[in-house]
Amino acid sequence: MAGHSQFKNIMHRKGKQDAVRSKLFSKLAREITVAAKMGMPDPNMNPRLRMAVLAARAENMPKDNIERAIKKAIGGEGENYDEVRYEGYGPGGAAVIVEALTDNRNRTASAVRSYFTKSGGAMGESNSVSFMFNRVGEISYPAEAGDADKVMEAAIEAGADDVLSDENGHTILCAFDALNDVSKALETSLGAPASAKPVWRPTTTAPLDEDKAASMIRLMEALDNDDDVQNVFANFEIADEVMAKLSG
Repeated sequence: MAGHSQFKNIMHRKGKQDAVRSKLFSKLAREITVAAKMGMPDPNMNPRLRMAVLAARAENMPKDNIERAIKKAIGGEGENYDEVRYEGYGPGGAAVIVEALTDNRNRTASAVRSYFTKSGGAMGESNSVSFMFNRVGEISYPAEAGDADKVMEAAIEAGADDVLSDENGHTILCAFDALNDVSKALETSLGAPASAKPVWRPTTTAPLDEDKAASMIRLMEALDNDDDVQNVFANFEIADEVMAKLSG
């Protein structure tokens, strides 16, 4: 997910942490409530809720916020949200997948389409770009969890498919439908992960020049700022020197 990671790096450097964190907590709470409504309100009995709570903890979301989101589901409070996926092409032909939870499909579709159009891209039909991605489980650990050999051994034992390690930490990949089992197995040897979630991982990347990269970042930022959008995945690649200019 080069594109997604690069976008997060740029946003981090822009220093909008308070506003970004508030919006992030709101989105995490929505996912927790939806997950709890769809299954048992106990994370140990509901894999999707367990993943949502893990994601919230990884972002240091207060325990009270997490419990409040679960209680909303138990009490039947809040809106009923539909899960929707949009696909399209951004600037430079980069493929983009948008996952949303919405109580108004028309509003969300109209907003997402406008973001694509304003950036010089275009929203496509269902499955128009998803063939360029693999749906997999991604489990992340900080570097302190252990060296590459230790994490690789734990990942093999847990039934994972691949491990990517660098100075920033470890990313463990597994089959989408094995995510819950693999992450639980890893907890016994490595402790709780920083995150465990299903992702769309690109099989090819689209390099962007400075002009197209700037437009792509605007598209990603617009999508990220939309309250209904939960996740955005893209296959764009930006050179380090262009990244430095964009985040300066």
